[in-house]
Amino acid sequence: MDAQQLSFLFVGLSFALYIGIAIWSKVGSTKDFYVAGGGVPPVMNGMATAADWMSAASFLSVAGLLAFAGRDAAVYLLGWTGGYVLLAMLLAPYLRKFGRFTVPDFIGERFYSKTARVVAVVCLIFISFTYIAGQMRGVGIVFSRFLEVDIDVGVYIGMGIVFFYAVLGGMKGITYTQVVQYCVLIFAFLVPAVFLSIMWTDNPIPQFALGDTLNDGSGMTVIEKLDQVTTELGFNAYTSTSRTMIDSLAIVACLMIGTAGLPHVIVRFFTVPRVVDARASAGWALLFICVMYTTIPSVAAFSRINLSESVNETAYQSAPAWIKNWENIGLIAWQDKNGDGVMQYRSGNAFSPVKPQFNDQRGEWGERQLTNQLTDNDNEIYVDRDIMVMANPEIASLPDWVVALIAAGAVAAALSTAAGLLLVISSSIAHDLLKSTFKPNLSDRKELFYARLAAVFALLIAGYFGVNPPSYVAQVVALAFGLAAASLFPPIVMGIFSKRIGKFGAICGMLAGLVFTLGYIIYFVFVNPSLNNTDNWLLGISPTGIGLLGAFVNFITAFIVSHIKDDVPNEVTDMIDDIRIPAGARKAVEH
Repeated sequence: MDAQQLSFLFVGLSFALYIGIAIWSKVGSTKDFYVAGGGVPPVMNGMATAADWMSAASFLSVAGLLAFAGRDAAVYLLGWTGGYVLLAMLLAPYLRKFGRFTVPDFIGERFYSKTARVVAVVCLIFISFTYIAGQMRGVGIVFSRFLEVDIDVGVYIGMGIVFFYAVLGGMKGITYTQVVQYCVLIFAFLVPAVFLSIMWTDNPIPQFALGDTLNDGSGMTVIEKLDQVTTELGFNAYTSTSRTMIDSLAIVACLMIGTAGLPHVIVRFFTVPRVVDARASAGWALLFICVMYTTIPSVAAFSRINLSESVNETAYQSAPAWIKNWENIGLIAWQDKNGDGVMQYRSGNAFSPVKPQFNDQRGEWGERQLTNQLTDNDNEIYVDRDIMVMANPEIASLPDWVVALIAAGAVAAALSTAAGLLLVISSSIAHDLLKSTFKPNLSDRKELFYARLAAVFALLIAGYFGVNPPSYVAQVVALAFGLAAASLFPPIVMGIFSKRIGKFGAICGMLAGLVFTLGYIIYFVFVNPSLNNTDNWLLGISPTGIGLLGAFVNFITAFIVSHIKDDVPNEVTDMIDDIRIPAGARKAVEH
């Protein structure tokens, strides 16, 4: 079978498995729907958490970003993995001990305020929809290439699969599906990485490949080869950096606390039986995530070398088949500026292709209208960064089954995160808004019905954004982390570790952090992008890292307002002691 047929087979089998798990794990109670009954073993919860976290962005985009941005993109690896250490040490055990279903549930109860709960729900929904739109679009892109369907059709197929195991199975179905999805996506990511590592360095362990000597007789290491290739093409050296130290530190810190404040990640720690299991599952999740994240740098390096050597100064008529395959869906494009029929890949901003229109009558992609936006350089190649992981096996002429495996892994990565986000949205609407705020007498059965109904509506909205993505999807991913860092992380930390913060402080702090961060990003990214540079940034911090300052604004506002306005009730301070201090230690202090 060829790569096309194998892709259908691999993706089809994985879909059948996901749907089968959904049918097997259909839930009948809100506890099963929200937290899988609270009985998931730590190792399995760690795998499910890793799959929930390693979305299409991690599977597809991070390696592409690192391939093109080099050392500057390392901040994403450091911030996202470091966030799990913060989560395991500061938050996971205490939130599990509190015993609620959702993050807004914790904030509403801890700060004894329905208003605080509603503000947390608004932040949560915005963050979750930001993520899920990208996941559904990722599914559509994978299908468009490997299953040869329109991108929009791919989004609809992904919606149907997620509907089965998220809406029917709830957290129970999602958890066991994500365990399988982790196995699929990590195997799909590691196999081509091992192939490429052996091909270039004779070393079967890709995590160590960057420092290995190439087997081409040059005597250079992979990283030295990258510096040579990039500088010869007019780019900055791969190991050089253009970020300032303060901006790099701010981005890492923002991504760390943003990770620790992401609601679809935190909710996973409510699914384990005991408090000690929450910490253990966070450790397992970090281990499982590191398996991929330590492999990404070598995948990025091999991608950049492969691309540069297989494209530059190659006659278009004799271009490899993979170029034509990706060109057909508009993710690679070439414009012959000098009319020599040879592709030139050089430093400079490439022109942007208009999305191709599908010609139903011919059954082929129609002609693209390419808009040249360059006047000052001779680059002729447009490459979408998100394709590098998927295109790598084709570029390196790996076996067809490896190409098909990548397709199954990419779909698993996108669907796993989309399902987790859907559940967070549905539980926030049904449990936090309806049950806990507007309809306190709602029965368990009715609440489950509304949770499923909310998941359906959320899925439809996510599908809409997948079919009609905003032009700023890449920017709003950073916005989501900034908002999580500036809005949800501070009240969670203060709610656990401070008895002096009351409801007015928490509400004002969340709103202050949210407005500050949102305003900063909107101003520089959308209103005045021409001013988006180091000279104009506050303290030299870019919009990607501004969530760190937003978190400080939140903390400071909360402390000032609480000092002036709040008088925290005794039952709340007792609840904080119950969360933080073991029962045995508390009794010893009392006696």
